[in-house]
Amino acid sequence: MARLQAVLGNDNIRPLSMQQRSVGFFGIFSIWVAANFVITTILTGMLFLPDISFFDALKVIFLGSAIGAIPIALMGRIGTTTGLPTMVITRAAFGQKGALLPAAANTIILVGWSWIQAYMAGLSFDYAFNYLTGYSNVNLFTILTQGLVVFITIYGIRGIDTAQRFISTAMLTLSFMVFYKLFTAYDVHSLIQLQLSKNPEITFIIAFDIVIATAFSWMSSVCDYNRSAKSETGGMIATYLGYVLASMVAFGLGAAVGGFSLALGMEQTYDPVVLLAAHGFGLIAAIVVFLSVVSTNAMALYSANMSFLNVFPKASFWKTALVLGVITISGALLKERLMTHFFDFVLFIATLYIPIFAIVLADFYLVKKRRYDEEDIALDKKGLYRYVKGVHPAAYIAYVLSAAFALFFTYVSPLSIGSTVLTFFVAGILYTVLAKMMRSSAVENVEGEKIA
Repeated sequence: MARLQAVLGNDNIRPLSMQQRSVGFFGIFSIWVAANFVITTILTGMLFLPDISFFDALKVIFLGSAIGAIPIALMGRIGTTTGLPTMVITRAAFGQKGALLPAAANTIILVGWSWIQAYMAGLSFDYAFNYLTGYSNVNLFTILTQGLVVFITIYGIRGIDTAQRFISTAMLTLSFMVFYKLFTAYDVHSLIQLQLSKNPEITFIIAFDIVIATAFSWMSSVCDYNRSAKSETGGMIATYLGYVLASMVAFGLGAAVGGFSLALGMEQTYDPVVLLAAHGFGLIAAIVVFLSVVSTNAMALYSANMSFLNVFPKASFWKTALVLGVITISGALLKERLMTHFFDFVLFIATLYIPIFAIVLADFYLVKKRRYDEEDIALDKKGLYRYVKGVHPAAYIAYVLSAAFALFFTYVSPLSIGSTVLTFFVAGILYTVLAKMMRSSAVENVEGEKIA
């Protein structure tokens, strides 16, 4: 048993020393290629057409990916600087106790995200197996897919790093094969000249907002992986390039598949493998989808586990991963009921995540001037981040106001330009102003020094 525990992941929330950081440039790059090259990103790209043109979809994908990756890279740098997981870092802005709520919410959201993707991977696995053998059993293949995810995750960051190097390379290679077949087998002019919807629900700016929101959905996880980066600068560059490349390929693949399907008079579906099968290469697509979900769900389960450890730091990493893994397997069997609320789920994530991480970024870069005591954030020995009974009022006031702003302008009175970017700046500015206004009431640490 002792030998087994030594092999399995023993990751924890303590800051990693430089000697413990084992992931190089290619490793970080591979992780972030694998992160956003996922079925839900492909699905989103499919649904941009016919509301906007294919060229407009490509433009919005490039702009949204290039801009959305900036805060991800900046957040990742905090992880590399401190050696801490994302949800532990939120203690610096929200307080030692104040950070427990975001961590609990993040665990639940990531489990839900895993449910959706595991089911879609089960569909792809089922298609591939049925294609080869004639046997079909979606429930079984959903369980097997998420079981593989759990197997990778219980080995901790070592399992993630090893798996993503292989998976990211395989996915990019196979996806470019799909692009090549699409654009050589079918008339490109039919895609370019596709008749647009007369009553579009998605405009150019709304599509941009969705691409940005997709980027923000990874903000809660980035430090969990970048804390292991060997280089601060290298980690930032690898994160940015990996995310942008994956985002452009995945969204672009979705837009191309969806557009060609409409041009050929096919009905759109949330399973792109069905559409690609009609084009003659569903098996390759099934493998791409399967690999993408395994990689992304491994990251989601790992980050859900790290968020759980932020609330219960004495829990065993691999045992918790196993329990959460069983929960994700069970939830994935809800199948179609998960997909009916997919976009609502994405918008809900954006509403919750954007204010949290805008506040964290503002705290680190603007308020604290990139000076964090990572040991005290993790262990709370000096009391630097206790604020008022463990909660930082400035952060919570800014969060409540900016989350209300996001909810109102997303669900009650939707803006024609979307609310994602606006919410990000509203939350960051509100927190910066409130933190500086309330500095006079900051608690004192054990050495009598004032803290912000």
